Amino acid sequence: MCLLLVTAAIAAGPPTEQSEAVIATVNAFHKELERGDEKAVLELLAPDAVILENGNAETRAEYERDHLKEDITFTRAVRSTRSISNVQIEGNVAWVTATNHAIGSFRDQQINRIGTELMVLTKSSQGWWIRAIHWSSHDNKKSE
Repeated sequence: MCLLLVTAAIAAGPPTEQSEAVIATVNAFHKELERGDEKAVLELLAPDAVILENGNAETRAEYERDHLKEDITFTRAVRSTRSISNVQIEGNVAWVTATNHAIGSFRDQQINRIGTELMVLTKSSQGWWIRAIHWSSHDNKKSE
């Protein structure tokens, strides 16, 4: 089971209606991963979204076909805390940076990883869409 803790530090000052909507979209993405709702996850991704992880780039279609189920399985198995560290908005483009710490067991492997996340979003008439995600992580050396 995943424990999701999210806090926000907005670089430009107190949260605005726009920044709250951006954060809500990012949090919804993670919530739907945890719930295991593939359709809801995909509805938050723009049709031309790109996902960058472990030196690989995936289109939205490739992510759906090759990686989404694994992310759901991992998210549901490993406890993770997330903290949004920055939200920037310029016009109809926003980017959100966050850190996370994942601890648990996945497929008979102990997990203790520190990660970063960058999401780029654009605003449309329907709201904010995730256009790009970049995930990076490493083993938590401090715990050894």
